[in-house]
Amino acid sequence: MPAYEFVALDVRGRQEKGLLEGDTPRQIRGMLRDRGLTPLAVQEVSETRAAARPLFQRGGWTHTDRTLFIRQLATLARSGLPLDEALAAVAQQSESKRVKRVTLGVRSGVLEGSSLAQALGLFPSVFPPLFRATVEAGEQSGKLDGVLERLADYVERRQALQQKLMLAAIYPAILTLVAIGVVTLLLTYVVPKVVAVFADLDAQLPLLTRALIALSDFLREYGPGILVVLVAGVFLFSGALRNDAFRRRVHRTLLRLPLMGRLVRGSNAGRFTRTLGILFGSGVPILDAMRIGTQVVTNLPMREAIEAATLQVREGVPLNKSLAASGLFPPITLHLIASGEASGRLDDMLDRAAEHQEREVETLVAVMLGLLEPLLIVTMGLIVLGIVLAILLPIFDLNQLVK
Repeated sequence: MPAYEFVALDVRGRQEKGLLEGDTPRQIRGMLRDRGLTPLAVQEVSETRAAARPLFQRGGWTHTDRTLFIRQLATLARSGLPLDEALAAVAQQSESKRVKRVTLGVRSGVLEGSSLAQALGLFPSVFPPLFRATVEAGEQSGKLDGVLERLADYVERRQALQQKLMLAAIYPAILTLVAIGVVTLLLTYVVPKVVAVFADLDAQLPLLTRALIALSDFLREYGPGILVVLVAGVFLFSGALRNDAFRRRVHRTLLRLPLMGRLVRGSNAGRFTRTLGILFGSGVPILDAMRIGTQVVTNLPMREAIEAATLQVREGVPLNKSLAASGLFPPITLHLIASGEASGRLDDMLDRAAEHQEREVETLVAVMLGLLEPLLIVTMGLIVLGIVLAILLPIFDLNQLVK
């Protein structure tokens, strides 16, 4: 039974919007009239119609929405509830209109005879290929509930890691902005007013004071222009990143940096092995799993290395050797994959490799932020100390300057 969105007017002329399930738009209009509403528009829920909306162009769902949907569906499927009833329950429990709209659209596809994976495919901007391939493997193996549980664990773990990294970066970001703002205010507003006292003196000011005055004058005269150049540079750089060749050079440069290279390599390797583990463990063929896994790798050289490794695996080369050929993947990951291939427990070893990389990424981020915070504080202190000394030195020598 398809789901329809409607816009109607009540007896007071107020507009109402909502979702109803029915066989045809005509039936939906009849249901609205039975409620005392005057239907204005009735449209079937579908990705094609929703694509005209900016909300659906961005996917429409947050990570929290996606996590909650998978977890609820996995729990209801585990309890033995039929799939269409489970989807109806998820839609009923959700307070988000966009989640209800898509969930009822998926349920409509299931009621029309499509599999859950095919129904999820009606909304590709909401459900990525990882979701659809995993669900399809679960349906084919008859272990949909277990696969959904594993997928829910994966989504929750990934969301938790992203939130942890984001929260860890908030304080240094705020501290950096405050430091830049304070120093800029001191140099452009406070310093000129203070050093104006010494403007009429014929004696030569201390070198530190003269340097501070020159820097203050430079920022006051050219500061707005520098800001415009920086903003324009950011936009030009962002635009240049759309070019594959330029983005490849930037990504390759990041891999060569000391700490940043380990962070980029570890985070991408962790996402890839986690995705590969859940797909392969759910019954997806290794070649298809590798093809889908490349979509979670953001670093272009590493993604191309995985694509080249996929060709080698198709020719019979072991997975660990095909990935090792590029030299971009951490050795511990390759060793764990080799152990999994030798023991026949590749999915378990992929999960262990992902856990190791996730822990290493968390440690690296903690180390980088741990170094950045005191460095910012010390730098800010030295700058303020220099400003204070530049102002106080002429005051200490005021008697000599007056003479």
